[in-house]
Amino acid sequence: MFEAIKHNMETIAGVEIYPIITLIIFFTFFIVLGMWVFGYKKETINEMSQIPLND
Repeated sequence: MFEAIKHNMETIAGVEIYPIITLIIFFTFFIVLGMWVFGYKKETINEMSQIPLND
């Protein structure tokens, strides 16, 4: 089954760019996510951690 898919993918012109684009999107997403998480203020994180306990 994989051989049929591999053969079809090899016949498409320019298909080798898709894995590179996917890697760049994946890498960029996690870099931005990391910057967003590490950019949080400590007070905000402590406030959010207390939300489940406020009830």
